[in-house]
Amino acid sequence: MALGGISRFGKDTPGLLTRPLNMSTPRIFVAATRMNDGKTTTCLGLTAALGAMGLKVGYIKPIAQRVVQSGDDQVDEDTLLLDALFDLDIPMAAMSPVAIGPDFTRQFLENPETVRPQLIDRICRAFDRAAYGKDIIVVEGSGHAGVGSVFGASNADNAKMLGSKAIIVAAGGIGKPVDEVAINQALFRQAGVEVVGVILNKVMPDKIDFIREYAGRGLKQLGLPLLGVLPLRETLICPNLDQVAHETQARWIHRPKGNRRVRRVIMGAMSARRSAEYLNKPGTLLIVSGDREKLLAALATPEAAQSLSGILLSNGLLPPESIEKALAAVGIPLLAVETEAFAVTARINNMTVKTMAEDEDKIPVIRELVANHVDLPALLKAIR
Repeated sequence: MALGGISRFGKDTPGLLTRPLNMSTPRIFVAATRMNDGKTTTCLGLTAALGAMGLKVGYIKPIAQRVVQSGDDQVDEDTLLLDALFDLDIPMAAMSPVAIGPDFTRQFLENPETVRPQLIDRICRAFDRAAYGKDIIVVEGSGHAGVGSVFGASNADNAKMLGSKAIIVAAGGIGKPVDEVAINQALFRQAGVEVVGVILNKVMPDKIDFIREYAGRGLKQLGLPLLGVLPLRETLICPNLDQVAHETQARWIHRPKGNRRVRRVIMGAMSARRSAEYLNKPGTLLIVSGDREKLLAALATPEAAQSLSGILLSNGLLPPESIEKALAAVGIPLLAVETEAFAVTARINNMTVKTMAEDEDKIPVIRELVANHVDLPALLKAIR
């Protein structure tokens, strides 16, 4: 993506901005130790919780790497999520000013002296627009502190450019997250950015007190407070059937209303009699070849429909139409793929589950997690 010489946020001017026009609105930069550690969950929860406190909250994700099309703009998919959930009154182009396409890094390295000032100008103008009329603005990073270094706009660089302090989100644990936080803190410090705290995410509920105590001690040695410990919620890590269908390139045979969540995956390598032992837990996705007719016929019951989130027919084989109709009649979702069962099971088990705007069951959980498990007064005090 070539940035071009004209900003989308103002008239063409001979000079480029080198810092945001707005330096008065409190802001917090949310980074993480790794991808998928919970940045977007944290940003969503912070936006909701701070809004519930009566604050007008702004949001921006300066660098978009998971890019989707929104009208005439290419923007980050997380920006679409926040825009769909909250009435932020911010143009999409201001919330997601720079999209990293496949040729962006090469274009930058060919002409860094020209592209970098344009990139800075665009981010700064976007920030100024996103912060307009707001009491606080949440800035979402794109990964760990060093992401974007190759084109001169790492998370640490962007936080410095925007005059923002930072928090780091890490996965639950003691040794590994503290070690990873230390590396990220060093990169932020090198850029002149103060890290004001850490949030640990996806912690087993029965380990909350233990992690808070000992991870807190480890972080204290780094001079960092532990601002929050977010317990693992099954709803947030389990995909729904639409996401499974997209990941496996499955086609729908019977799609009832609602979008069931998949909590466990099993393969149908069993007899019809033994299947009841494995299918007694709600949220089970059964992966089975369509030629297992006795097993599939035995599952066409209201009881199985209560436990099964769906049946995914593997190996490109379909059962007789009479069995398909019987399964549909009791309300069991039915999908089919050409892939063999072991491969499709591995793909589902390894998929990354992102929060989507249509995940109505997830959004209240995320709001509750941040509101009840993050020390918001301490965070606000640190950034003001």
